[in-house]
Amino acid sequence: MNISELRQNWDIIIIGGGVTGAGILREAVRSGIRVLLIEQKDFAWGTSSRSSKLVHGGLRYLKQGKFLLTRDSVVERERLIREAPGLVERLKFLMPIYGDYGPGKWLVKAGLSLYDLMAMKLDHRFYDRKEFLSDPCKAGFKPALLWDHRFYDREEFLSVSPYIRPKYLTGGFQFSDAGVDDARLVLRLIHDSMRLGASALNYTAVTEILRNHRGYVTGVHVKDSETQAERTLFSKTVINATGVWAETLHPSPVPNLHIRPLRGSHLIFPFRVLPAENAFLLTHPRDNRPVFVIPWEGATIFGTTDVDHKQELSLEPAITQAEVSYLTEALQTLFPCLNISETDCLSTMAGVRPVLSKGNNTDPSKESREAMVWADKGLVTITGGKLTTFRRLAWDALNAAKPFLSSVRLKGEGEAIFSGKESYDLMRSQAGAWEREKSDISDVIWRRLCGRYGNGVYEIVETSEPEAANHIPGTHTLWAELAYSAKHEQIRHLSDLLLRRVRIGLLTPQGGNDYLDRIRKLCEPALSWDNSRWEDEIKMYMKLWENAHALPK
Repeated sequence: MNISELRQNWDIIIIGGGVTGAGILREAVRSGIRVLLIEQKDFAWGTSSRSSKLVHGGLRYLKQGKFLLTRDSVVERERLIREAPGLVERLKFLMPIYGDYGPGKWLVKAGLSLYDLMAMKLDHRFYDRKEFLSDPCKAGFKPALLWDHRFYDREEFLSVSPYIRPKYLTGGFQFSDAGVDDARLVLRLIHDSMRLGASALNYTAVTEILRNHRGYVTGVHVKDSETQAERTLFSKTVINATGVWAETLHPSPVPNLHIRPLRGSHLIFPFRVLPAENAFLLTHPRDNRPVFVIPWEGATIFGTTDVDHKQELSLEPAITQAEVSYLTEALQTLFPCLNISETDCLSTMAGVRPVLSKGNNTDPSKESREAMVWADKGLVTITGGKLTTFRRLAWDALNAAKPFLSSVRLKGEGEAIFSGKESYDLMRSQAGAWEREKSDISDVIWRRLCGRYGNGVYEIVETSEPEAANHIPGTHTLWAELAYSAKHEQIRHLSDLLLRRVRIGLLTPQGGNDYLDRIRKLCEPALSWDNSRWEDEIKMYMKLWENAHALPK
């Protein structure tokens, strides 16, 4: 679909193709309303493809007294683990406790105990005496509380984490959160919504919010960012979910409360350099900030920083040398035997968070991650918040939009977004014929494809050649995913494909430069770019990668 094919009238127009906008689209389409999402760059171009890849409650928010934010995040984490197997997966964490710095054992244990309590479901029903006595365990009776964390003494912790710094180590904890491919989460939300009748366009910018003589929203003027084609679209409800750009469409109505763009940067290493079977929550030795080691897609992510982002927001954010040094210092201190150098990293990744701040020179890491919604005569703005709580943010925005949706009844709040394990098992059973021909596919691969592509998994497995079921070296990505994404996922540029649809631009040396010929061969039938266009795309992609994902020059 392109801009000229859009209908003219809509019930809701959503501006912003990150996880918040995608979540609103997914929840809005339940009601059978005419809903459109437009994004000025690519879907998930911003923070929603550059996060730490975690769906988590945020232990540090407990320390800040943000109990409701933590509780909501933990509840959403558990829902997503149930609903999206293969996309959101439980992730085991290790947290060392040191005697010379960082939090102590009993403080961490108290936090983890509260964390576990927040995750417990309070579902209940009454069983009569006969039912209960027949099988009390089956009836839901639990004689003891089962905690999701445990403490290891020093020797036990070193046995499960042999590379960690042993000096002053007193032991450590194991607990769990969840990991995700953030960009694929956004794309799954968008594509599932489109299958249900929603519309979504990338590389389409809003140039004007239209209002009538009383100041009420009547629509938007949009422009294709590349072809320069323009349209006027009509809707009495526009939702501004543009993240760090939110105040360009409507300033904050709260005095002295504004968006503070904060950059979080990461280093990505080959697994052999930073061999983390489990994730780690660590404390930076310089300033006691939390930092993460995350095993992800065959590589290992280390981050993140938290600094003010002063650059132009429309440009690709990039890590600075100061941030590289900060992260490398922590790695060398906490994993001394690995002799990790910054030159060992495959790539870097930087994202800009839309944090609401009162501007009191607050330390970036102490700023609130809570969201805010404001409405102005049909324009609803939502900003702030966390990736984990996108479902709740979506309903905050939709509930704020209700007064402008007089003829629409919203429904489905609280229902599952993704189809969960039952749908996965059904799709798995229906793949028998394909699997007999391509017997090397495993349950792990099938689960991963179902999680990322939903019903699109059928085309991936049915149309690919046997060799396309192989992994791209050093990653969990199959060659077959490239051709499917090129055909169905609104690719405008090579960077869309390699940095967001699949992530091999971050996971392979030099952004996947050695694989570009094979990628071109796989994707040419779907993209229909001529030789000149392919050469231009490769040049643009490699230049972008050098500027935004290589180490700073």
